[in-house]
Amino acid sequence: MRQTTVLVVDGSASDRQKLHQILDPRVQLEEAKSGMEALTFVVQHHVDLMLLASKLPDMDGFEVLRRLNLEPRFKELPIIITTHEHSQKAEAAVAMAGGFDIIRKPFVPIIVVKKVEQVLEMEYLHRNLKKEVHRQTKLAEDRLASSERLFEETVMALAKTIDAKDAYTRGHSQRVARYARHIAFKLGWLEEEQRKIYFMGLLHDIGKIGVPEAIINKTARLTDEEYSKIKQHTVIGSEILELVAEFPELAIGARSHHERYDGKGYPDGFAGARIPIYARVIAVADAYDAMTSKRSYRGVLPQNVVRGEIAKGRGTQFDPQFADVMLQIIDEDEEYILHER
Repeated sequence: MRQTTVLVVDGSASDRQKLHQILDPRVQLEEAKSGMEALTFVVQHHVDLMLLASKLPDMDGFEVLRRLNLEPRFKELPIIITTHEHSQKAEAAVAMAGGFDIIRKPFVPIIVVKKVEQVLEMEYLHRNLKKEVHRQTKLAEDRLASSERLFEETVMALAKTIDAKDAYTRGHSQRVARYARHIAFKLGWLEEEQRKIYFMGLLHDIGKIGVPEAIINKTARLTDEEYSKIKQHTVIGSEILELVAEFPELAIGARSHHERYDGKGYPDGFAGARIPIYARVIAVADAYDAMTSKRSYRGVLPQNVVRGEIAKGRGTQFDPQFADVMLQIIDEDEEYILHER
């Protein structure tokens, strides 16, 4: 273990010798006879504590202290001023200059030892506290990263489970999540908001877990009763996701992604701004994927048809703002490759 190094800065040989007699062998003592010598030494060597005389041959000890305080790397170097001054004014001057403490001359051995030990103990605790804080912070960051990875993997697994129920919509949830995040990105939403809507997109159809596969995979026209059961996936999904207290938006996306801007959607018949903003984004992304994915009753629709449907639904099925962003994305996708990724 490295021994504690104390630098004695004093022009008086007798005072330096006295400190050696008092502090040896408790610490490793180094000496400097002037201010410049002290400034040079601390640049080249590690110092745990400086005992700095208030009067030096080349400059005032307070000038040395001032110069050290100008350097960020020396800001935490504890400095005790040694002085013949015995007034409260001297103590105030040391405190104002940033000195840690004051030791008066002529030296009283027990006082010197106690003050040096006190400073070194406090520095040891401070240094180790910083290390412990850093260690605990790193542990917390690692746990958070691990927790976030677990959450993402769990959500992804659920999304794949949902999509596996429908032979014709494999990857639907992931694509909707990706499109929704892309819309949010185009809108200039913060990264955290983009992340939220991505996960909401992944789980927007989780309620289909409660819908019979025979209905989900039916190729013929659905009866009114079957369609009613399909619509229940929004309510079932929101009830499942309401259990995730730390992420309440998940339930919103699941419940409201089939609401229409004109109020003719389900399950609540909300219109306009009453529909949660996340759900309005997911609704556009969901419709785009429905039209650009192969279905049991048709193939992938041509891009111009998809664009026309989005444009037609602007202000009725879709929030105009988000429909416009989706139209912009479609126009930028000249090769029609977005739906293939």
